[in-house]
Amino acid sequence: MTAALALGTAPLGNLFTEVTDQQAHDTVTAAWHRGVRAFDTAPHYGLGLAETRLGAALRGRPRTAFTVSTKVGRRLAPADGTGDDLAHGFAVPATHRRVWDFSADGIRRTLDASLERLGLDRVDTVYLHDADDHAEQAFREGYPALEKLRAEGVVGAIGAGMNQSALLTRFVRDTDVDVVLCAGRYTLLDQSALTDLLPAARERGVAVVIGGAFNSGLLADPRPGRTYDYTAAPPALLDRALRLKATAERHGITLRAAALAFCAAHPAVTGVLVGARSAAEADDCATQFRTPVPAAFWRELAEDGVQGVPE
Repeated sequence: MTAALALGTAPLGNLFTEVTDQQAHDTVTAAWHRGVRAFDTAPHYGLGLAETRLGAALRGRPRTAFTVSTKVGRRLAPADGTGDDLAHGFAVPATHRRVWDFSADGIRRTLDASLERLGLDRVDTVYLHDADDHAEQAFREGYPALEKLRAEGVVGAIGAGMNQSALLTRFVRDTDVDVVLCAGRYTLLDQSALTDLLPAARERGVAVVIGGAFNSGLLADPRPGRTYDYTAAPPALLDRALRLKATAERHGITLRAAALAFCAAHPAVTGVLVGARSAAEADDCATQFRTPVPAAFWRELAEDGVQGVPE
């Protein structure tokens, strides 16, 4: 199965810095014009702002022509609105606070609110979001709630999404999830998902969507000050990324193209999720995703010890 490019909307929730409503709309429109039909969002992204903006940008487009995934586990509760949300990474007013809630009632309330912000009567995929420290409630209460929603037709597919592979592997092996979203653990800098998640998913026939192909920025443009897993990149990882960039350029491609192609090449992967905050970034992502990567580049990476490179 060929992996598809999907647009991630955390940047449209003002991740790190503000994006205007028009810029957000233009970003989604540019992705659409380049053939992107899968869009991922979450209440966490800008305290619902990303969902609101995505819904507005998709309004008027044929519902059967696109897919939307969102997430549950962080329920938004009203707050006094003073201050901002930068402590959680988003440049938005603190109109709400996040409440961890993987209960059946919390799942339904969170999804209902997401549907209202999106302006949709259903979503195609719902993920249990970042259940790392809430695993038992997620398995005992959250997952059965998603099974019921799937049976009712409120959602098409169910799964889990997080920045680790071990717990996702447990979901693959112990539940009937349709898909998992693994962020940052199958990239040119980190192939840890290759040891557990990807083999398990392939064996069980569970789809894998890879997020964080650029490890939150470092592989998009490696230079001092860039982020890795949403914090400043350590010097050793920056050096590795710069070496990868030099190798890619010797083979006539960008590091961005190589990073996306690497994620898309594994047979268990059905989608690669990339965030963009402008029309130019969305357009570039589509261009890089479609750029052929020479076999000689993969051979050189394999010789350097990078695991999982395409044959």
